[in-house]
Amino acid sequence: MTTRTPLLALSALAVLLFGAPQSDARTWTQAETGRKIEADFVRLEGDLVVLSMNGQLAKVPLAQLSEEDQAFVEETKAASGGDAEGGGQAAVNNGTDWPQWRGADRSNIAPADGIMKEWPDGGPKQLWVYEDAGMGYSSFSVVGGKLFTMGTRGEDVFVICVNTADGSEVWSTKISEDDQKGYSAGWGHGPRSTPTYDNGKLYALGPKGTLACLSAEDGSKQWSKNLASDFGGKAGGWGFAESPLVDGDKVVVAPGGQDAGIVAFNKETGATLWKAEDVKPGKAEYASIVPVEMNGKRQYLRLFEQELVSVDAESGDLLWKTEWPGRTAVIPTPIVDGNEVYITSGYGVGCKLVKVGAENNAEDVWDNKEMKNHHGGVVKIGDHLYGFSDGAGLICQEWATGEMVWNEKGQGKLIKGAVHAVGDQLICLNEDDGTVTLVDATPKGFEMHGQFQLQPQSENRNPKGKVWTHPIVVDGKLFLRDQEYIVAYDVKG
Repeated sequence: MTTRTPLLALSALAVLLFGAPQSDARTWTQAETGRKIEADFVRLEGDLVVLSMNGQLAKVPLAQLSEEDQAFVEETKAASGGDAEGGGQAAVNNGTDWPQWRGADRSNIAPADGIMKEWPDGGPKQLWVYEDAGMGYSSFSVVGGKLFTMGTRGEDVFVICVNTADGSEVWSTKISEDDQKGYSAGWGHGPRSTPTYDNGKLYALGPKGTLACLSAEDGSKQWSKNLASDFGGKAGGWGFAESPLVDGDKVVVAPGGQDAGIVAFNKETGATLWKAEDVKPGKAEYASIVPVEMNGKRQYLRLFEQELVSVDAESGDLLWKTEWPGRTAVIPTPIVDGNEVYITSGYGVGCKLVKVGAENNAEDVWDNKEMKNHHGGVVKIGDHLYGFSDGAGLICQEWATGEMVWNEKGQGKLIKGAVHAVGDQLICLNEDDGTVTLVDATPKGFEMHGQFQLQPQSENRNPKGKVWTHPIVVDGKLFLRDQEYIVAYDVKG
């Protein structure tokens, strides 16, 4: 997911970029200088060691590490049967926390440790139902046994905290009004964004542009801004919907418009740190920002309707961009591996792979219409991509060439919806009727391992709306939502 970063540079920037090291991280030593850092081992890619600090990735040449570190990597590789080496995004999300949209590394891959590989007839056991999440399609962040989401109750947008043990409400806080005006509510109103957790705080974005910072402990408000009135932002037709990125000391979001397409705030105070004034995308659209290390710089990637852009994380300066012929709504989060970026959107647009050169020059590797992903998201596992393509159902696509390996739309009602990866399996949610299917993520072909239907489902859902909230698995629990209902299932092995 990142490019080559010397250990010395990683150490010097560690606290600034990543915060305090994880308590269970390993100590790594640079052989030449003796400098040490605390980081988790993710995988070996050729001669590069991929390390993670608080969910952020960097790559270090194996030869620069101490003999002890090199031995550790080789032993780990041997113990895994050689699987420590290979491409693809790593699932650095741990089993008990899911702090933001698509997880700590925004790969949407949860670990499979302790999770059942086959569901019983009728599906996993239902644990609890929470019935007051309000209207909207917000997904979940889960940290320390607390689930965080958003919803509209009446004409007010709330951030909501639920105990994952029993489904009881811990707190709820109003952050803005939702009179269903100023954005289209014809497919259902309410927030689409997922709150982001960081160091005891929550960062939540409402459909009309309110960005609020709250205490995760009790929901008390810390600060708030408005992307439209404060920064000239312009929402897409269905409102502001991205999920905020917290990176180091910054909260980063994309107001769109013509003044500052992307803005970074101090996460503690809400003060503006920089504005990407060279980014003038018009509509903000709905994709979320992805942080990467590329060509020696920390970068933030954002997909808009007509372009994919990258800005310098420290200044907001535009580094590179590539055109995109988006139509109507551009939603899926980009996927990054090394210096390659994959993007897709629906409404007949398709997908493409972009390669970024050493001078930050972006060139298309390939583009086609095999994957036309509307809003259910795509995941990369190994050398392949998995997601729903409009008209083709669930598909497996090769990263390097863009070729479709297989597709399935007959069995299991795998027509259209959201996917979530748990290790090397997919949880596929059919948007039409809430059918949930467990499928192997393999290029060898489609294989199903269980199925059930989400219950209860909302009678208050807009007639045009569907089951659109993305599912997640955290700490042995599968969390699903249909409007006011949040439902937890036991998927422990």
